[in-house]
Amino acid sequence: MAFTRATGKHRRPSRIQRGTARAAGVAALATTGVIGTVAAPAAFAAEPSPEQTGLTPVVTMGDTVAQQIDAQAVAQQQAADEAAAKQKAEEAARKRAAEMAERAKEAAEKAREAKERAAREAERKRLNAYVAPISGSYVSTSYKASSGLWSSGSHTGVDFHAASGTSVHAVGAGTVVEAGWGGSYGNQVVIKMNDGTYTQYGHLSSTGVSVGQQVTPGQQIGLSGATGNVTGPHLHFEARTSPEYGSDIDPVAYLRSHGVNV
Repeated sequence: MAFTRATGKHRRPSRIQRGTARAAGVAALATTGVIGTVAAPAAFAAEPSPEQTGLTPVVTMGDTVAQQIDAQAVAQQQAADEAAAKQKAEEAARKRAAEMAERAKEAAEKAREAKERAAREAERKRLNAYVAPISGSYVSTSYKASSGLWSSGSHTGVDFHAASGTSVHAVGAGTVVEAGWGGSYGNQVVIKMNDGTYTQYGHLSSTGVSVGQQVTPGQQIGLSGATGNVTGPHLHFEARTSPEYGSDIDPVAYLRSHGVNV
């Protein structure tokens, strides 16, 4: 037998209508005192569950989105904090590097200045130093020795033993005031020393400097020989207080006063 859907006034009320009517009935029964403790659960049991209304998913979805937003905000804040900390660390590292570079620069500058001071001091000592006119030689004729070989009757300097062609050195720093033939001295060089005294180198086979030239201690100024009034090759060395003949002083004492052991 076929059934037909109820229409018109006989159509079944909707769920909302049924719920509304049920609620009104429950309220009426409660007012009259007819409904009891057992009736209440039965009455409310027919109510649609929250899941059927669609409210809980909306609330749950809202909580999830809020949690996601909070988590994103926390992550963004953490990233910002980390970026700030990284930037701060980088700035501190750059500052330390700059300070270290500055300290290294200052240390290098101090080292350079110290090196320059040491070089200047070494040069000053070198220029103020004195050496023997011939290396490894000895005095063969002393100062003031008497002999008819000298016009003054005595030796005005000292003779250093040397074979012809031996290198002759300036005993200290000074300026050449004579270079060439010097009569009985043969080929000679006279130097005005930086301390104002004069040194003379005679009987040279050749000279290697010129007048006006600056010389330093130990610089070669010529070669020993036997020119002038001599009996054999050697170096005649004099120390004087002036460039004039007769102002001679003891050459050995002069050299020793400047630290030369002869």
